[in-house]
Amino acid sequence: QVQLVESGGGLVQPGGSLRLSCAASGSGFSIKAMGWYCQAPGKGRELVATSTSDGSTNYGDSVKGRFTISGDSAKSTVYLQMNSLKPEDTAVYYCNALASRGGVTYSYWGQGTQVTVSS
Repeated sequence: QVQLVESGGGLVQPGGSLRLSCAASGSGFSIKAMGWYCQAPGKGRELVATSTSDGSTNYGDSVKGRFTISGDSAKSTVYLQMNSLKPEDTAVYYCNALASRGGVTYSYWGQGTQVTVSS
């Protein structure tokens, strides 16, 4: 099993910034990719950003130019720097990890952290 622990959510005013962190732990697994997804009330879970072990990144259209994903492979941690936040960014943000073991890739989710953008 891989455990994901998220931190950094909270309440911020429009135009403000937040930084989310997600630390992965678990033995015997190789992390292939980590990323963030968000889910607003009444909506499905959407891609925010992902980062693979070879350094490639991918962003959802609504966050391009505002959010940046980065990682510390030594700490098995991924960060999401969120700038120029908008009220429509309000959602629960979930960390995801794709980890392989014995040739099989598994998907793991964190418990989620609330981000609220409001004045």
